[in-house]
Amino acid sequence: MADERLFIVTYDISDQKRWRRVFKAMHGYGEWIQLSVFQCRLSQRRRAELETRLRELVKNGEDHVLLIDVGPADKVELAMESIGKTFSKMERRATVI
Repeated sequence: MADERLFIVTYDISDQKRWRRVFKAMHGYGEWIQLSVFQCRLSQRRRAELETRLRELVKNGEDHVLLIDVGPADKVELAMESIGKTFSKMERRATVI
């Protein structure tokens, strides 16, 4: 959509239970890139929804979320460079313990 913007959302959540809630919520808004990093193409309305949802989940003074506006989604081609390990898109899989 022409009115979408590309955002990189990254978060540092101090409590494991809250971290899982934020992680699950983010899946409804974007593509998982790395442990606590998502790439999101959001309209103004969806961005506001995401911000509201995150404010409900994070604890002020303990958690930190960054929403980085990269620019218009239809004009930005996100390029990623990996240093260290080779970048590969993370895949979720069940772990049986």
